[in-house]
Amino acid sequence: MDKSIFDIEEELNKLPKRPGVYIMHDSDDVIIYVGKAVNLRNRVRSYFRESTKKTVKIDQMVKHIAWFEYTVVDSELEALVLENNLIKENQPKYNTMLKDDKTYPYIKVTVADDFPRIVMCRRVTKDNAKYFGPFTSGEAVRETIDLLRRVYKVRSCRMSIQEKQVKTKSGVPGERKCLYYHMGQCLGPCDGLVKKDEYDGNIARVIDFLNGDHRQVIDDLKNKMQAASEQMEYERAGEYRDLIESVRKVSEKQKITDIGKDNRDVIAIARGDGSVIVQMFFIRDGRLIGREHYYMEHTDRESSEDILSAFLMQYYLGAPFIPGEILMPFEPSQAELISEWMSSQRGSKVSFTVPQKGRKEKLLMLAQENARIKLEKDVEKLKRNRERTVGAVEELGDILGISGIVRMEAYDISNISGFESVGSMVVYEEGSPRPNEYRKFRIKSVEGPNDYASMEEVLTRRFEHGLAERDLEDGTGKFSRFPDLILMDGGRGQVNICREVLERLGLSIPVCGMVKDDNHRTRGLYYDNRELPISHSSEAFLLITRIQDEAHRFAITFHRSLRRKSSTRSVLDDIPGIGPSRRKALMKAFESIEDIKNATEEELKQVDGLNASAAKSVYDHFHK
Repeated sequence: MDKSIFDIEEELNKLPKRPGVYIMHDSDDVIIYVGKAVNLRNRVRSYFRESTKKTVKIDQMVKHIAWFEYTVVDSELEALVLENNLIKENQPKYNTMLKDDKTYPYIKVTVADDFPRIVMCRRVTKDNAKYFGPFTSGEAVRETIDLLRRVYKVRSCRMSIQEKQVKTKSGVPGERKCLYYHMGQCLGPCDGLVKKDEYDGNIARVIDFLNGDHRQVIDDLKNKMQAASEQMEYERAGEYRDLIESVRKVSEKQKITDIGKDNRDVIAIARGDGSVIVQMFFIRDGRLIGREHYYMEHTDRESSEDILSAFLMQYYLGAPFIPGEILMPFEPSQAELISEWMSSQRGSKVSFTVPQKGRKEKLLMLAQENARIKLEKDVEKLKRNRERTVGAVEELGDILGISGIVRMEAYDISNISGFESVGSMVVYEEGSPRPNEYRKFRIKSVEGPNDYASMEEVLTRRFEHGLAERDLEDGTGKFSRFPDLILMDGGRGQVNICREVLERLGLSIPVCGMVKDDNHRTRGLYYDNRELPISHSSEAFLLITRIQDEAHRFAITFHRSLRRKSSTRSVLDDIPGIGPSRRKALMKAFESIEDIKNATEEELKQVDGLNASAAKSVYDHFHK
């Protein structure tokens, strides 16, 4: 499809009356919204009807739609899954988004192996292993695994071991034992030093421990400590004493909730001043093993039911574990559909429960209280962060008379006495830096310290590259996204250079200059052929200053790295046939460059690694 001649009205008439997912793109071909519909024709057309009542967010989104596409599916459930896959992959600006994307650690016992292992993982797969978790602390998981290996001497190696096919390095028993065996932390199954029944007994105790039976482990260790003490093996008794203390510390981290032995997630929501926090409690085998909170973005004027629905789909999409019951303060929108999807993911029924009394209600209220406290604690921080970022961009847009600014790019040139001029491009989106999209430029066509010519080269290369990437079949690349506003570190001159480049390439992008006073401090903005005043105490001014400093820092850092490389360059690098190895050999054989320069050709031939041709090349370099 040729997007440049996309006719929205014509394409709306072609929409089918079938379930599916629709994808909205802006003029830069960026996906800005993904939605699903039981009837694509009715749903998508409703966005463009003036009579349809829309939220502020959706109204703003519609103004930026340049074209759309859609995928027809067989059912609303398929549409739900595809929609959330696309949301997670593309992070559209106008979709309600789960800000955090965390993967939690699990403890895995490879019970399908002849001699199982205990490992940490972050994905649950159907491999007949036993999984315990999730846990919120990777450190706690590693500590637990280490403890169990020391107590029950379970192997940590990855080799495949079968009881009747034990192999050694030389075929002779006793040749394979590893360091862990000699440290007393492995029973040595790889060398046939433990029977499978004995090893399996230890694995059974490991599983009991992970299921919460810590008492049995402590009793076993106490018996061993007592036996060692009676045999006057006091050092070993001390080791058992330390292990008992470690077990107690690990077991104390799991708080008993006393609501049965089932697995549950508890979800609570707190809202205030445009901020939304979702609090989760993870209950496994009746124990509260951890809690976590998440921020939800783009929630303005969204109902709590819709926010909860978005959270469930985005959090559990691809989740390694889904419990059989979710406790929540109210049902999400499309509860039946989401429950059906989660049940299919789990392989058995997932129920949503809104508790009204009893221990479950108390647990939910505890989660609600935690969410409220977290929100109150962070609300000022969130508000301040918004003022510094999105609020500052909106303020800048008001000053310039530009709406819908999301992406800004700023450029700077750095050189010292004309040495290795370099350019930098820094990117800010919604007032926050995007370091992964920063770009560096080594000036190729300009000799000496000419900032205007250097800036022209940088801008030309950046946007020519972007246009070339847009012409590719997929229309994507590291330069393909263009900014909504370009910031130049200077006034009229820099702005005019940028405008000339954009006009030559047929681009229309607003360009704003940062005008300096005699002390090289920004005193105002140059935009649309006039200087605009800006308050030095405003968030917009502070944001511009941060962007300006960041562009300068990035350019200077790049410039310094090139200077360091140049300063470490040796005169030997200019000699044909002398690479890093031969250069190192020369510097080892002679105390200085001066000694190499004064050496005879015969002396040079004595250097390890230098043949007659290389020695002659070095000699000729200094004597011709």
